[in-house]
Amino acid sequence: MERIPITRKGFEALKAELERIKKVDRPENIQAIEEARAHGDLSENAEYTAAKDRQQFLSARISELEYKIGNADVIDPNNLPRDRVVFGSRVLLENTDTGEDVEYQLVGPDESNIDEGRISVSSPLGKAIIGKRPDEEITVQAPGGRRTYELVEIL
Repeated sequence: MERIPITRKGFEALKAELERIKKVDRPENIQAIEEARAHGDLSENAEYTAAKDRQQFLSARISELEYKIGNADVIDPNNLPRDRVVFGSRVLLENTDTGEDVEYQLVGPDESNIDEGRISVSSPLGKAIIGKRPDEEITVQAPGGRRTYELVEIL
């Protein structure tokens, strides 16, 4: 069975989404299907078709979330080593070309959000910094070209 690394915050977000879908979205969808059925001929009823498509999407998302929650390996970043970069680490990197500093936390794919400073461990940069120690240089091939960083600090 594949374990999916995730932080506590990410795990709670998945659980909240699952609960919302089951308690809010799915009942609303059932109501929409009933209303569309009441309009008569289903073969040319766009509202009915859209509601049924939404029902399939919600069912698939419920299955996906249940799988992820069931296989989650919740990792507490506070219990991680601070001498090297691991899942959950917060790091300060310096772009050696521009001198710009960036701060990221390494998280699972479902939690990544670059605007909030969370990058996936499966991203090119995430893969490149795993196992690195402060003062090491990291080179990564990004979509915009090759970038070089120095790991300034594990926060």
